[in-house]
Amino acid sequence: MGSTSRSHRPNEWAAKINHTQLITDPYIKEFVQNCRLPKAAFEINQDDISNQCELLADNIDNPIKYILSVDGGYTTVEVNKKFPSAQFAFFQFGAVLFNTADLKSLSAKPFIFPEDMQKLHNLQRFKLAIPIKNIVSKNEASLKDSIRKSIYDFFMRKQDSSSFMETLEWFVFQQYETQSRDVYELASNPNLNPGSGRVDLSIRDMKSDFTFDTPDGKIYLTDVFRLHEVVDEEQGAGEILGYLTRLIEQLILVHFIRFIYEYQSSLLNEFLYIIDGPLSFSGQTANMNGLMRSLCNHLRRHKNLFLVGIEKSGSFVEHAREICSRFEGEPVLSKGNYLLLSNDYIYKYIIPGDSSTMHYGSSSYYGGKAIFHSNDGQVLVLTVPVTDKDVNRNPKTDDYLNLQPVLLNIQKLKCDMYDDAIVPVALVNKLVSLANHPSKVLLEKFSKQSMK
Repeated sequence: MGSTSRSHRPNEWAAKINHTQLITDPYIKEFVQNCRLPKAAFEINQDDISNQCELLADNIDNPIKYILSVDGGYTTVEVNKKFPSAQFAFFQFGAVLFNTADLKSLSAKPFIFPEDMQKLHNLQRFKLAIPIKNIVSKNEASLKDSIRKSIYDFFMRKQDSSSFMETLEWFVFQQYETQSRDVYELASNPNLNPGSGRVDLSIRDMKSDFTFDTPDGKIYLTDVFRLHEVVDEEQGAGEILGYLTRLIEQLILVHFIRFIYEYQSSLLNEFLYIIDGPLSFSGQTANMNGLMRSLCNHLRRHKNLFLVGIEKSGSFVEHAREICSRFEGEPVLSKGNYLLLSNDYIYKYIIPGDSSTMHYGSSSYYGGKAIFHSNDGQVLVLTVPVTDKDVNRNPKTDDYLNLQPVLLNIQKLKCDMYDDAIVPVALVNKLVSLANHPSKVLLEKFSKQSMK
């Protein structure tokens, strides 16, 4: 492995001929020859499509008047040339409220101009910075504790009249139910090593600052995310960045859902919530999946909820484009149709695996996946809340919460700026994303000057 010089000496570059040792090795050649790619369109059994394929009805009542879209991103920076291992991560999240009438006019435009941005309402940005390697924050003794405190402080900040921490309490202890939860079982003690054993967090023992006093030290309510389990004091916390991004994006949605639920619940019938990415919690945060499904099922029974996650890349998107492309005259999945993805289908055509012993997303997803080939040619991979984790064994439209109204609205929001894009996601991404140039460069300079 090459390395970058920190002095007048040249960089140590990797040799440019050693690839021949791999190419000519018989073992490597045989291994590569025996590997296989995902199935192409002509290899797909049409019965596997038709069994789970349905046509989007054209006579659906559309109650949606507002759309709330959430997205986020992060970038990492080095803060000192002498210590390149010392790194920060900067996050920015955005929530934008749209009126569907404005979006209909924007969706017809191939480009969105600055004056179009005036049609956006109530743009809110949420910022977070955490140390991720070889840095500790004030008064903290370790990287793990620095990260725990940084996340806790972010959730404690007031966002208008409330904080994300108040929403987290409402979410974790299920205070939307008639009988709320008294105790949450935390899988490991953040003040001890992973595998230290369960800690019961009782809401009666929680202090006004959302902390719990234990013999081993203070526990924050935000420790329920279990991110402390994957922080390595030497190797850093790079592993948590994707998990944390997905987590906060979805808890921002929960924050707005809670606000509407408590103050004007009838508006739940008029709001469509859109998030960039699948409806899932990954890695150590997967324990939030069950809590989110409980909230969605409560709203299904007592109020209403229109929520969708839209994927822009990955193996599911690649497969969707394959089956929606023209093959011998017609695509495998015709326009105007959507395909509910079963466990068998996923492991047969998209993800390598054995569907008889594996259950896709059972520990991380609270939504079911579908591929939608819209009437105007959009190819979209969506996730919509489902009743329970076993739905994808034999998925049906009724198991997906408001699937057809969601598809109807998504179809109306086509954006020609990018492939298979929709206006709300494209706009909120533009408003909060952090580019390598100039954002990363300027954040590096900001960090270096601030830490002098």
